[in-house]
Formats: sequence, C-alpha cells, structure tokens
Amino acid sequence: MANLIRKNNSLSRYNDFYDMVDSFFNSPIEKDVFESSFKLDVAEDDDKFLVEAEMPGIDKDSIDIDFDRGQLTLTVNSHTENTDEKKNYIHKERKSTRMTRTMYFGDIDEENIKAKLEKGVLEIEIPKRKEEKTNKKIEIK
Repeated sequence: MANLIRKNNSLSRYNDFYDMVDSFFNSPIEKDVFESSFKLDVAEDDDKFLVEAEMPGIDKDSIDIDFDRGQLTLTVNSHTENTDEKKNYIHKERKSTRMTRTMYFGDIDEENIKAKLEKGVLEIEIPKRKEEKTNKKIEIK
C-alpha cells in the first residue's frame, strides 16, 4: 500500500489572510509610491536623437541636464510644499524628490543640444556630429 501523507489543514484558515497581506504589499500602488525614477523614451533619426522624459508637476528650475564625455545625465531635485495659512496644522508632510537618469550617446554635437519643458514633458534634442569626409583622392604619377 502506498504511503499516505496526511495534509495539515491547521494553517489553511490563515491562507486568506496571508493572500490578502501578500496582495496588499505586492500591489501596483507600491511601485508608484516608492518609485524614484521618471519614464523616458529615446528616438533616433539620421541627424539627431530625441529624448522625451515625463516630468509632471516639475518646474524647469528643478531639472539639471549635463552632458560630459558622451553621457547625458538628467537630475531632478524637487521639493513641494502646499501652504494654507488659514489652517492650524498639527502634522504636515511635504514631497521631496531626487531622481537621476544617465544615458550614453556616441559622437554628439555638444554645442547644439536643445531642451524644452512643455506640458510636463521634457524634450531634449541631441544632434549627431556631422561626419566630415576624410577620404582624399590620391593622384597616380
């Protein structure tokens, strides 16, 4: 006769509770609350790259864009504080955000990089360096 293993049901009444706790801590809201980065897209065409970064609620004074040795670094330092002088606060929280993204680009025309922030989207246009033709016609004697 086969060995029978008795199923222990003593903990089964807690399964629903564990499932509820697990789904609470693994829900999508956790990602939104603790996320410390911003979404961005990078597109390329023949003469430039276009970086689009989502920056809702961020003003341009809170954004730093640096380009050094082929690396583009976007840094956001934002501190928001809603002040209502009519309320007598006992407890008040503020939102501080620091996010950084770094991307590498090849041969770029650093002098002509352009950026604009419009409707919560930062657009950075990064022109490629124009290739100079270096081939030389050699005359045969």
